[in-house]
Amino acid sequence: MNSQIKTMLEMQDAMNSKVTKDWRGQNYAWYRAIWIECGELLDHYGWKWWKKQEPDMEQVVLELIDIWHFGLSILLVSAKNNDELAAQIEADLVIDASGADFREAVEVFAEKTLATKSFSVASFGVLMGAAGLTFEQLYASYVGKNVLNFFRQDKGYKEGNYIKNWDDGREDNEHLAEIVQQLDTSRADFRDAVYNALDSRYPK
Repeated sequence: MNSQIKTMLEMQDAMNSKVTKDWRGQNYAWYRAIWIECGELLDHYGWKWWKKQEPDMEQVVLELIDIWHFGLSILLVSAKNNDELAAQIEADLVIDASGADFREAVEVFAEKTLATKSFSVASFGVLMGAAGLTFEQLYASYVGKNVLNFFRQDKGYKEGNYIKNWDDGREDNEHLAEIVQQLDTSRADFRDAVYNALDSRYPK
């Protein structure tokens, strides 16, 4: 688990650096991105009592992964080194599957994020447990989404040239979820395989 956390920290640093070279010095409001994602998370899970809704768990997981990206970014800004940070994350990330109500867990997490303008790994672990997300799934989905973020940048996301809805009408996130399910996440070239699969599907 520790080595996988360090890998994710390195990948997050690389992604942030690709977008903005001196990203640590920009004072980005990562916490704001997190609570906005919480609203999207609830929409995918469903909360409207006046209409029939079924949780879209694939999209719920993708929103949790987005939150994890922003959370790692917050933690990296103030970290002395990745080894210490990885050890702290490993200690704090207790995936509580005791049956917490998912909607309430999201609200508690969002409230804590707004109050502290930071990222609570422990509260995120409660969210993971309530969503039935294991650490192994978190890692595989994170690597996949990180690769997608690199892919987006390479295809002109920052310049506004990126095509998010592909030829079959589905968003890139949906294609990513399908690709990650089809690949062996333990293979050494997993990152490259995800990128190549995205590239083969991207509208030419």
